[in-house]
Amino acid sequence: MGRGAVTGAAVCAAVAGLAGCGGQASAARPVSANEQGGAARPFGAHAFRYAAGTIRPSGSQAAIDKAVVAVYQKWKKSFLQSKCGNGWYQVYSPDADHPYVAEAQGYGMVVTALMAGADTDARKIFDGLVKYMLAHPSVNNRDLLAAEQNAGCKSVDGSDSATDGDMDVAYGLLLADKQWGSSGTYDYKQLAVKHINAIKKSETNPTSHLLLLGDWSDSGESHYWMSRSSDWMVDHFRAFRKATGDASWDTIRSAHQKVITDLQDKYASKTGLLPDFVVNTKTAAKPASGQVLEDPHDGDYNWNACRDPWRIGTDALTSGDAASLASARKLNTWIKSATGGDPGKIYTGYKLSGTPFDKGSDMAFTAPFAVTAATDPGSKAWLDALWGELTATPVDPKLYYGASVQLQSMIVVSGNYWTP
Repeated sequence: MGRGAVTGAAVCAAVAGLAGCGGQASAARPVSANEQGGAARPFGAHAFRYAAGTIRPSGSQAAIDKAVVAVYQKWKKSFLQSKCGNGWYQVYSPDADHPYVAEAQGYGMVVTALMAGADTDARKIFDGLVKYMLAHPSVNNRDLLAAEQNAGCKSVDGSDSATDGDMDVAYGLLLADKQWGSSGTYDYKQLAVKHINAIKKSETNPTSHLLLLGDWSDSGESHYWMSRSSDWMVDHFRAFRKATGDASWDTIRSAHQKVITDLQDKYASKTGLLPDFVVNTKTAAKPASGQVLEDPHDGDYNWNACRDPWRIGTDALTSGDAASLASARKLNTWIKSATGGDPGKIYTGYKLSGTPFDKGSDMAFTAPFAVTAATDPGSKAWLDALWGELTATPVDPKLYYGASVQLQSMIVVSGNYWTP
């Protein structure tokens, strides 16, 4: 959506006083959905190994995990709601175009599934988010989520989809299947596969193999040969391939990685920065020139692309893929040098050359660079500085976007992210 291995008991010790640990099981033995709602991969288990040579912040793992749980609790209190009844849960987005947007619901599903074990209500909340998602289908493809809802939780502005929200919804459902199994109220795996197939059908350009902006974009309208860089969640593509057995997702993943590399080489050789939107995807993708969807900075590193270091870095950490590692480390090398190692000098908007056009600060821009820092064994001091900035920055209940990116970046950097 655009901006306009340790046991369950050890996990309990790590987050003591912050969350109940009833029903947890050893990370070595997945538990089924009917075993008191236990999480098969509880937060803090760290059973998923990141790529060799990647790093985490200094300090004890227990302290790192505790910092993540503290931010999660503040995020949950500020943005997680069940105000519309019907057993629904929704993530509230006060700084977005509408109170409830698909991007936020996708964030909520991924976060809740990953925080199971640190939040005893995680599955209840997740199922409420699923119920909300199912009650708000896109008018174009009912297996996708309508992009925007008003304060009364009614879909508005055409009730069509936004690709980034759907990507995270599908990924969250895959996480839930691994976390709790699919024999409960919802068959998470079946819902995930339906969502994944719908993304392929309605939100992927069959010629370029790049993601479309939403299911409203078709060959008859002007945005069909455009794509948004922050939608390019490479680890999600890998998970979709594994879940469906559909080799098309390998083609789609490779196409996105190639475009990332090409854009970095041709348009941001010194920085690695990507633009919010790329155009001309039929032949040779290039940054947008001026406003094509949202504002005059659509071709710059702005409020969409600020998430790219998080997304690219996450795939680098979890897969060890050479292309993702190279792209992530290029971004890290530049920002570390540009700021002189001071996270306070990360600004809210850059030309692809690295020249800032806005000297503000926001966690949506700062936090993702912690993920790319974690890919580089030579950036320990820089990662520690970034981690200090993230843990010291309070959640602002008026700024859902920055807080959500902050929390998810912290989950990844702390070693608590995993792929289904």
